[in-house]
Amino acid sequence: MTLDTKEKKSLSDIRMEKALEFLQDASDNFGRGRFRTSTNRAYYAVLNAARSLLILEGLNPETHDGIITMLSLHFIKKDLLSVEIVKSYKILLARRTDVDYGDFDSITDEEAGHSVAMARNAIDTIELLRRRLIGEM
Repeated sequence: MTLDTKEKKSLSDIRMEKALEFLQDASDNFGRGRFRTSTNRAYYAVLNAARSLLILEGLNPETHDGIITMLSLHFIKKDLLSVEIVKSYKILLARRTDVDYGDFDSITDEEAGHSVAMARNAIDTIELLRRRLIGEM
């Protein structure tokens, strides 16, 4: 994908808007006791936040694991992000997979609340870096 700077910024903004919307959905669903949906939305919030950051580097991975790889190579290894972001992403991905595909799996209110909190923290951290990178473009 070849994008100019303006297109990268625009696409990054769109993806972060989606991340924030999904984070709000996660929080709202958690408040209604819909823990599976809350966990699902928490994961997709972080996925979109990660994608909003990656596109600034011209990166557009097509898989969940590709997100992890690209974050690690382009941001963790360069000490721009903490490894905790990838750890949170992996936990959220595992929980999302369990609640979406597991017939008998359930998630506790504590786990769902932790998922929302992890997503909020990851998005806040990603957004700080995203804004810095946009300012440097």
